Amino acid sequence: MNVRRTGLPGVLVIEPRVFSDSRGFFFETYNAERYAQAGLPERFVQDNHSTSIRGTVRGLHYQLHRPQAKLLWVIGGEIFDVAVDIRRGSPTFGRWEHVILSAENKRQFFVPAGFAHGFCVVSDVAEVEYKCTDYYVADDQRGVRWNDPSLAIPWPVAEPAAVLSERDRQYALLTADRADLPEYVP
Repeated sequence: MNVRRTGLPGVLVIEPRVFSDSRGFFFETYNAERYAQAGLPERFVQDNHSTSIRGTVRGLHYQLHRPQAKLLWVIGGEIFDVAVDIRRGSPTFGRWEHVILSAENKRQFFVPAGFAHGFCVVSDVAEVEYKCTDYYVADDQRGVRWNDPSLAIPWPVAEPAAVLSERDRQYALLTADRADLPEYVP
């Protein structure tokens, strides 16, 4: 597999080795030994699967007290996937990286704990699978407004056309003095 480091510490784009023939294809979506060698955690405790329609934006989410690192990939369709450094005091605070994940390119995106994560569906429908290093705790979920002007993320959908949950619509803007952000630990 090919692992591409990004401009944010720990945020990785992974291109698995795909074996294709006349029957279709095969690739490992996860191998603990190989992924640990690439710097990913050796322990994931929860797998998730979501289906969303075109224009859906999910995020930017994080958990404060039980932070989750995530390894994501798309099994149907295509998404614009984003990781944002929200760690107070981090030298890369407020910076973000994005990648296009699709069933066709089979890329994976690793988002470390301490980063907010979100994605936008650019195909008619997208199915996303991801592994998490900690369990989802509803009361611990926090977020940053997806279209925060200070982040200037070039989402492939505009405000009126974005399909959002009510919770995602209400999140606050990212500011360094927010008490509900994780601390940067060098």
